[in-house]
Amino acid sequence: MDLAPKPTANKVNWSWTSALIGAASATAAAALISAKPKDPTFHLISIKLTSFKINLSNINADLTLTVHVTNPNITPIHYSSTTMSIFYDGSFLGEAHVKAGSQPPRSCRVLELPARLDGIELAHHAGKFFADVAKREMALDAKVEISGTAKMLWWEHRFKVHVECHVTVDPVFLDVIDQENESQLELFLAS
Repeated sequence: MDLAPKPTANKVNWSWTSALIGAASATAAAALISAKPKDPTFHLISIKLTSFKINLSNINADLTLTVHVTNPNITPIHYSSTTMSIFYDGSFLGEAHVKAGSQPPRSCRVLELPARLDGIELAHHAGKFFADVAKREMALDAKVEISGTAKMLWWEHRFKVHVECHVTVDPVFLDVIDQENESQLELFLAS
């Protein structure tokens, strides 16, 4: 009695059509993974005092905020103008204006944002402000929502980016000491 297994003649059907469909599927999957929207990054480079105005009813400090913005996505973006709110010790201190614009895919830009801070509001926090000046560290928070469109092939998709920043600056020389920036991208697929 012969117990050895007998060879079978299972033939594998291989075709160029199947190989091409598999390669196209792998390419499409890789494109979808790389096209997944990524959160942009924001980094405050510098703060420059441009003017200090004292009137009978108010005191204003005008600044220029230099911000480095990165669009890590594979699509260009177009965004509308908006206003960034700036807070000190939990109170609204002023605002910076973001002009409408656009940014190419996978690129970096440096934006200069004009800002105005309310000196009267800062005076309401005089004790904390003078303590911050003495230790040469002042914590500021900023929030902004940027809306726009991203065009992928023939379709434009609306998006919204919510940005929150916590920045520590030297209140004497306006040097940026430390910062934490968080951005969240929300993409609207329906028109």
